[in-house]
Amino acid sequence: VPEGGGTSRRLRPMPSRFMVCIMSGAGSQLALFLFGCYVVALGVHTEEPRVAQHSEAEHYVAAVYEHQSIFTPSPLALVGRKQALDLMNQNLDIYEQQVMTAAQKGVQIIVFPEDGIHGFNFTRTSVYPFLDFMPSPQLVRWNPCLEPHRFNDTEVLQRLSCMAIKGNMFLVANLGTKQPCHNNDPGCPHDGRYQFNTNVVFSNNGTLVDRYRKHNLYFEAAFDTPLKVDHIIFDTPFAGKFGIFTCFDILFFDPAIRLLRDSEVKHVVYPTAWMNQLPLLAAIQIQRAFAIAFGINLLAANIHHPSLGMTGSGIHSPRKSFWHHDMENATGHLIIAQVARNPLGLIGPENATGKMNPSRSKFLEILAGDPYCEKDAQEVHCDGATKWNMNTPPVFHSEMMYDNFTLVPVWGKEGYLRVCANGLCCYLLYQRPTLSKELYALGVFDGLHTVHGTYYVQVCALVKCGGLGFNTCGQEITEATGIFEFHLWGNFSTSYIFPLLLTSGMSLETPDQLGWENDYSFLSKSGLSSGLVTAALYGRLYERD
Repeated sequence: VPEGGGTSRRLRPMPSRFMVCIMSGAGSQLALFLFGCYVVALGVHTEEPRVAQHSEAEHYVAAVYEHQSIFTPSPLALVGRKQALDLMNQNLDIYEQQVMTAAQKGVQIIVFPEDGIHGFNFTRTSVYPFLDFMPSPQLVRWNPCLEPHRFNDTEVLQRLSCMAIKGNMFLVANLGTKQPCHNNDPGCPHDGRYQFNTNVVFSNNGTLVDRYRKHNLYFEAAFDTPLKVDHIIFDTPFAGKFGIFTCFDILFFDPAIRLLRDSEVKHVVYPTAWMNQLPLLAAIQIQRAFAIAFGINLLAANIHHPSLGMTGSGIHSPRKSFWHHDMENATGHLIIAQVARNPLGLIGPENATGKMNPSRSKFLEILAGDPYCEKDAQEVHCDGATKWNMNTPPVFHSEMMYDNFTLVPVWGKEGYLRVCANGLCCYLLYQRPTLSKELYALGVFDGLHTVHGTYYVQVCALVKCGGLGFNTCGQEITEATGIFEFHLWGNFSTSYIFPLLLTSGMSLETPDQLGWENDYSFLSKSGLSSGLVTAALYGRLYERD
């Protein structure tokens, strides 16, 4: 049941909505929750999703559907409107089935994925028969189900509107839309129309509440970028304000970050068609990290095509997640959960000092620059704490996420490591109860990412390597056995930092503590339930994109 910082010396104060300082998530409740998440991830609860009972005033019931789309076999071929509608109606039939299943569970809002109705890999011309006309909800109040003849070419919108009425729920879906334009419009494309990748929101009475047109397109030649960014916030009677954006948008300042400057936006609906890329950007990784970083609920619906590496949906809050990741089965998956209207804030730093274990004491000692500690390039020597010393490991380079990371191997059962690149230094203080026959490494990257998008990142990452060779560090792996108790931190020059914590079998875990100490962003964790795949602080410097 979902419930529901900082900056460098140059950037204080931090954005008010970004990352409350300390997060605590350890203990028996967490262990019980993680077991529940694993069961949900395997699809055990697909037929009978369990919904805990809570006060209606405090919680609402949400659903996201990971959809195995029926695609046109030839997206480049030119077809007529009728043929396009025949294909889209097959997907809409599945949507309607899911709405009715959700309605039986009292769902108040349901989210469907990006590209789920029409597919992808179209040209600008071949997608045209799949597009609905979209009037501006700001200018026209319209209920497509009750007023089907008001506008031509709106058959998909009509079906979605009628589904919202039948299910008595808010409905969020993604489709392609068209909007005519004229020669006196300087941005008007040569064919006289705009084509947008569009999310639509319907209320439970079928009214078109709002629409969002995707701004950060991901190699989508069929669609136009809106001339002005849509910053869409819609209101609901059951949970207040929701923000909305799509897929690749999550990595950029506009519209995602700007939306959350409104402190009343505590929920985001997020249709996506995300291709997983480990070790840092699997769908459920970035979804959960976004929810934690901003202290919000994120309702994320991904498309389901394992052959394309596309899976990973969830209902995420700062402390808990219900997620689905399945690379084995070619079937859709409905997730239903109770969601807090006001996601619980993360525990403040004044409450974090009550449990001071030796590892945290050493972490704070190092940050404080204890006079009895002597630092060199890669290790620290502290009187009375010689067990933390270790020999300086070799520095090496390896490709991770198409970026040239600088890394050091993580050897031995305990140690303190530092690795730096381009001004960013990453630090790791760790203990391991037992050693596994696996290679782990601490890596740093501070630079412009230029493959499959251009954006500036600062990353500190503890990762399991694909093999025992240094050149395997950064490879995509999903299974691991290495257990760690660790503190990971870095001298980031941005306050926008997303905490990634992924364990064996594509399982999400919650950091014990997270935030800022002495101008260093940090993440700490002990008591992992399974082997560590990735623990990372993923920073974004939007102004350097």
